[in-house]
Amino acid sequence: MENRQTLTKTLKAHWVWAIALGSSIGWGAFVQPTNWMADAGPLGVMIGFAIGGALMLVIAVSYGFLVKSFPVTGGEFAYAFVSLGRTHAFISGWFLTLGYICIVALNASAFALMFKFVFPAFIENIYLYDMAGWQVYGVEIFIASAALLIFGLMNIRGAKFSGRMQFIFCSIMVLGVVLLTLLVGVQPEAGLSNVQPSFPTDTTAFAAIIVIVAMAPWAFVGFDNIPQAAEEFNFSSKKAYSLIVLAIIFAVVLYCLMTLATAMAAPWENIVAGNPLWGTGTVIQDTLGIVGLSILVIALTMGIFTGLNGFTISSSRLLFAMSRAKIIPSQFSKLHPKYNTPHFSIIFTVIIAMIAPWFGREALLWVVDMSSIGVTIAYFYTCYTAFYLYKWSDKNDYDKTKFVVGPGKKVIAILGMIISLVFLSLLLIPGSPAFLGIESRIALVIWIILGIAIYLAKRKSINEMSEKEMNYLIVGEDEIKLKNQ
Repeated sequence: MENRQTLTKTLKAHWVWAIALGSSIGWGAFVQPTNWMADAGPLGVMIGFAIGGALMLVIAVSYGFLVKSFPVTGGEFAYAFVSLGRTHAFISGWFLTLGYICIVALNASAFALMFKFVFPAFIENIYLYDMAGWQVYGVEIFIASAALLIFGLMNIRGAKFSGRMQFIFCSIMVLGVVLLTLLVGVQPEAGLSNVQPSFPTDTTAFAAIIVIVAMAPWAFVGFDNIPQAAEEFNFSSKKAYSLIVLAIIFAVVLYCLMTLATAMAAPWENIVAGNPLWGTGTVIQDTLGIVGLSILVIALTMGIFTGLNGFTISSSRLLFAMSRAKIIPSQFSKLHPKYNTPHFSIIFTVIIAMIAPWFGREALLWVVDMSSIGVTIAYFYTCYTAFYLYKWSDKNDYDKTKFVVGPGKKVIAILGMIISLVFLSLLLIPGSPAFLGIESRIALVIWIILGIAIYLAKRKSINEMSEKEMNYLIVGEDEIKLKNQ
């Protein structure tokens, strides 16, 4: 068998934690609170994120086990292969690729949106056209593209450099959120009285909370960046589970703090009724002035940077893993001669993401909403693989190089599968409060058709590879064996 390309082990544990947390938070916590409160009210948003985080912790048990057992890049792509084979590996990887690249593009778009709020006269130059009700400007496209280019170059320089920068960005973001919440809380005109009513008056508390819970696959998607980077850990993969748990808990706290800060600053119903371009930015500026707005802009910028960086890392590593397994063209697994990074995969991610700002923010949101489906499918594959590898007791005649006793965790894996299916149901069943819009469903169908076409084109070459060769290329061994147990 040919030599298998491998990545350099340069990532420290706190850098990986920052990749997971920074990717989970991204731009949403700073831009979306007023939109969330319009659907669920302040308390509904916070309860919804707490429940969503708790459900993600159940799924995280399976992730922790599999990262420890298979510390290779590719994450859910590799896990689906271990339990269900090469076809399901392609399905998992295909959906995840779309989700990751869309989130890269959306963070770049959010960076331009921030400029549109802070410097509207600067952004609203070189008007091009309207797309789905969104005015597209040349300056906006230039800013989004420049951000993508910078982070692409940063990632080509190596995981060590991008990991260190991710931790710095993430630390500044966390400090900014805490500081904003404290500053708003001590203002005489602000306070918990503005948080009332806790839920919208035109819906039930249950329906309000469910809308937010259904967003959990999108809101916490960053924690699954940890397995994508597993091959580059410069520490024991046994630490992966604790890093995932810490990232999810911090994400819940940060989402809740930004929602609380926005709601305390002014009566939230008035904020929602005003329908401002950036609700959180408006109320923070009105309450804390230019100092508060500056802190918010810095925190938002760091959130966007961590999202751009984290998902550029993950999407490029996923493409690298799929290419190394010969499921997509070999160019994606070529490594930079100096930095040993999958530079072609990074460049591809950046180029595809650069296309998105030309279609306007609303059109991009349709695709991102649809990408939640792909993330949830990957969650299901991960939990199923953990269920497949755990056994109820040592009385069963399973191959002990592949299976491990864990009846309790086998039950948790089943719960993770059920949770994943519930999320899928909320997104796909008509009448659900989180049912995808028609545009998102059309985008989903197009992506599925494209995936089928690519798979059919590659099916012959994929099936011609022996099981040993496929095992070697994906998990690094001729036979699938659990490690670090």
